[in-house]
Amino acid sequence: MSDVPLTISDRIQSQLDNLTRAERQLAHSILENYPVSGLGPLNDLARDANVSGPTVARMVQKLGFKGYPEFQAELREELKAKVKDPIAKHDTWTEGAPSGHLLNRFTDAVIDNIRHTLAQIEPDEFDTACEMIADEENHLYIAGGRITHTLAEHLFLHMQVIRPNITHIQSTSNAWPHYLLDIKNGDVVVLFDMRRYENNTLKLAKLAHDKGANLVLFTDQWRSPVHRLADISFGARIIVPSAWDSIATTLLLVETMIASVQNLKWDTAKDRMEELEHMFDQTRLFRKFT
Repeated sequence: MSDVPLTISDRIQSQLDNLTRAERQLAHSILENYPVSGLGPLNDLARDANVSGPTVARMVQKLGFKGYPEFQAELREELKAKVKDPIAKHDTWTEGAPSGHLLNRFTDAVIDNIRHTLAQIEPDEFDTACEMIADEENHLYIAGGRITHTLAEHLFLHMQVIRPNITHIQSTSNAWPHYLLDIKNGDVVVLFDMRRYENNTLKLAKLAHDKGANLVLFTDQWRSPVHRLADISFGARIIVPSAWDSIATTLLLVETMIASVQNLKWDTAKDRMEELEHMFDQTRLFRKFT
């Protein structure tokens, strides 16, 4: 398996049940503006979280650090990782790259990403997101970015078959604000935003949030700034031995969500699928072998 270190966010999430009330309050404060929230002096972090300095010192030790300076040093490394461009990512992996074929090393990294990601996801929260997306009473909007638009399109194409009242927002287009005209309170907006986080996606999220929309975010282990606005966020691990980040884990979450929403809507989704297949037959879009 690949040796991808846990982020501090991962450590906090895994330790939440073992923290005192004050420590949990501190943990949530750190996660609220992660990772920059912990880059200032210890006393500033304690004040922002409304806890004592000793509470901060105790919690960072519970997370496996000798003290606050070591905790901050790790946060700074994570901040550097958030803004790495493809060339820097490639250089990181080629320095002391392990032996063995890339197929095996890449697969090990993806499997490790999946394992760590699933360990951080609450099944009840995932189910809630699926129920929100399945609810036809509210319009569903889906948007991705420069790279993640492929994930958005994949989700949109399937949701379009499963349920009505759905829109794919082309956030990479200058016309994306037009879509916001019809967003109303209670509508659901699914967003994809991974490092390097895109300004358009954050602006879209803010405007949709201000109009009362519920936001579901797919992001990475460092978390897009959009997570502060999102009702539900899923942070997938994305590091692989490549100049490019991997969307394999996020795609797993998306396809699981598609399967879940399909099951929730099966009675009506089946009728829509049958009608669609009838139209395919009429248009002869697909080749028939019988």
